[in-house]
Amino acid sequence: MLHLAVRMAGHRITALLAVACAVLGGAALITGTGVMAESGFRSQLPAGRLAGVEVVVSTEQSFDSGPDLPIALPERGTVPAKLVDELAQLPGVTAAVGDIGFPAALVDADGQVVPTQDPRTAGHGWSSTKLFVDAKVDGSAPAGTGEVALDSATAGAAGVRVGDSVKVVAAGRAAAAYRITALVDAPDAGILFADPTAVRLSGRADGERAGTVDLIALRTEPGTEASVAAAAREKIKDTGKKTAGSTPADVIVSTGSERGDIASPGAGAARSLLILLASSLGGIIMLIIGFVMASALAVSIGGQRRDLALMRAVGATPKQIRRLAAGQASIIAAVAVVPGVGLGYLLAGQFRRMLVDRGVIPEALPLTFSPLPALATVLLLGLAVQVSARSAAWRTSRMPATEAVAESRSEPRTPSKMRARFGLLLIVAATTLSVVPLLSRTVLGATATSMAGIIGAIGLALSGPALVRGIGDAAGRRLRPGVSAPTWLAVSNIRGYALRLSGVVSALAMAVVFVLTYTLAQTTVMSATAQDTRTGTLAQQRLTAPGLGGLPAGTLAAVTKTSGVEAAAPVSDTTVIREYEQFGDPVVESGSAMILTPAASGVLDLDVRDGSLAKLTGDTVAVSTEVARSPGSGLGDRITLVLGDGTRVSPKVVAVYDRALGFGPLALSHDLAEGHTTAGLDQSVLVRTDGSDAAQRALAALAASRPGLALEPTDTGSGDSLSDAPPEVWINLALIVVLLGYLLLSIANKLVATTAQRQGEIATLRLNGTTPRQILAMMRREAAVIGAAALTTGLLLSAIPLALLGIGFLDRPWPAGPVWLLPAVALTVICTAFITVELPTRQALRTAPAHALSARE
Repeated sequence: MLHLAVRMAGHRITALLAVACAVLGGAALITGTGVMAESGFRSQLPAGRLAGVEVVVSTEQSFDSGPDLPIALPERGTVPAKLVDELAQLPGVTAAVGDIGFPAALVDADGQVVPTQDPRTAGHGWSSTKLFVDAKVDGSAPAGTGEVALDSATAGAAGVRVGDSVKVVAAGRAAAAYRITALVDAPDAGILFADPTAVRLSGRADGERAGTVDLIALRTEPGTEASVAAAAREKIKDTGKKTAGSTPADVIVSTGSERGDIASPGAGAARSLLILLASSLGGIIMLIIGFVMASALAVSIGGQRRDLALMRAVGATPKQIRRLAAGQASIIAAVAVVPGVGLGYLLAGQFRRMLVDRGVIPEALPLTFSPLPALATVLLLGLAVQVSARSAAWRTSRMPATEAVAESRSEPRTPSKMRARFGLLLIVAATTLSVVPLLSRTVLGATATSMAGIIGAIGLALSGPALVRGIGDAAGRRLRPGVSAPTWLAVSNIRGYALRLSGVVSALAMAVVFVLTYTLAQTTVMSATAQDTRTGTLAQQRLTAPGLGGLPAGTLAAVTKTSGVEAAAPVSDTTVIREYEQFGDPVVESGSAMILTPAASGVLDLDVRDGSLAKLTGDTVAVSTEVARSPGSGLGDRITLVLGDGTRVSPKVVAVYDRALGFGPLALSHDLAEGHTTAGLDQSVLVRTDGSDAAQRALAALAASRPGLALEPTDTGSGDSLSDAPPEVWINLALIVVLLGYLLLSIANKLVATTAQRQGEIATLRLNGTTPRQILAMMRREAAVIGAAALTTGLLLSAIPLALLGIGFLDRPWPAGPVWLLPAVALTVICTAFITVELPTRQALRTAPAHALSARE
């Protein structure tokens, strides 16, 4: 049977090339997605500053959400400083260092801030030099409050050396003069102060973080790493204590590759993003690949119906026919999957580079390459090929031999009613799914639009033959007497070969639906977000200090006193995890949250529906209307949150607002978030002025007088154009382009194969007196019908989901997006239909009719 499958494959090269292209592209997409997913699970960040130590004690920088994936905690937690001395006494420990990181920045002679890798944690105590391996120190350790040491890179960028006097902005304090006592040649060493000075500057001498360090690093004797780690775990078993109504994160011990996440907790969140991207793409990729594979194999096996029917006539069993079809497809798939897998690994590398360039993941996060994605690709595609091939051969294999031979030259006269009904049921289900954006004005709600479009396109593929037959019958009844021969032939083909034409129409319609729904869903959400932000931002100016790790203390007071300023309030953001129950099951959601004070109502209009932002003090929180719909999350309720450093709190809801797209689902009180962010400083101050030029100049003068401050307008663009799109939108659009390219290539191959299989039909027409010009005209009319039907059905399937999306997000029955998108899609579909029909038709006309018929037989 295998030998026969190979020989039959040699006579159907054109059709099988379409299958090979579908498998190759599918293998590349699945492998690339698999590499991203595996990297999210297994990739590890480099240990960075912690490379020189073997064991690290810190708080847990991820939240275990039960059966779901762990959620990264980007804010640095703290551990008790008293553990440093206790852990130093453990057998095998040669050094124990309590590391502290806090905002610090060097100001050069021109008053400009010298860039550092992460200014939020650039300041450290001198004892942290014990973390480095073979660090070269030029000079002596800083001893007094006015002395500092710098890493060589920062000193080189500032053009300073040992003995020079420099200005340093540390932990939100005003720039102060320090004398350089040493230069440390070690990666990311930062700005080093005397240990007592570092404790005082970082707020560890008093306040909420008194008596704590960020982490404890242990150096061990050779071969004792495991035993020291086990002893450290025993030592810290009872460190979790309840304080002031909050529960701090668990203290853990990390070794080996685990140190990378501890060294860069914010960067560690990028791994979770890779998993989310891969999982969100996996479903649509599998749907499209399954659709393309089934279509390509239907064309390939449909062209062999006569061969299969004759085999049935000479005694082949239905099982043997299906096995032959599956074996032939598996041979082609086996040849195509190998280069496809290799291309997938390359595609994953390019995708990672794009993510890095857009600032979505850090440069330090590598991809993990292993055979697992390739193995998963082979298994998934192997299963898809087997199912699709056997399904395509099912009808022919089950028919009586004589009936199969009789039908091998034509299609069934009546399309399957069951298939048509199931397709219509899918279209109805897709229309029902389109209602979700009306009920949930969230990013998740918008994804229902894209899924509704794809499901509708699959429904069209199933009900397509009945639809095309109906169109052909209607066109046939309306034909005028004396119509041209090409037109009459084209209409007859549409009526007689509805199954063949519907497969091409549904494939092109899916391309239309895919591009329109996915692209316009992204741009509509982006436009609605920008609209919320513009409408809700009353302030005209934003003051930030990105190079300092946060705004220095006293900035808000200085802004408030500036002439022309009517209102000013600090605004920051963080990550929180919300826990609640829905339908009796626990639910965990992670999202961004603003940090606001009661003064925020003077610079922001969140469209508060209940309560007031003026009550946002102490242990309180404001929530969006979407969050408030959850059980136990309304006004006056206490909700359970896990802050960005892992601390569990139960704040009271004091306000419910509506503009969640622009401002996020939660807003924490400034008091609640204090002490639970890495920098501990405000990220920005929003300023509302009287609108005069004098106020603008006064604010600009204030920013210029203080090193590191940056003043920018809050309205930096419309937010409606792709040039204003955030990185995640560009990522999604890039993926849409890749998937569209795969879909169009597969459709083009399918059209070429379908047309090439009509050589016998074209030859018969020529022997009956039809001229080549008439045949070309007939095929062009068919291509026009294919293109027009695909565009019409694609637009109809997209219209309802996109209209409901526009109503739900923009209060109008149309989405937001580039005006050139629809003409571009229409031109692409029409060109694909005409070119892929015209070229193989011309090739067929070059073959003598008698030769074409003899080769077919």
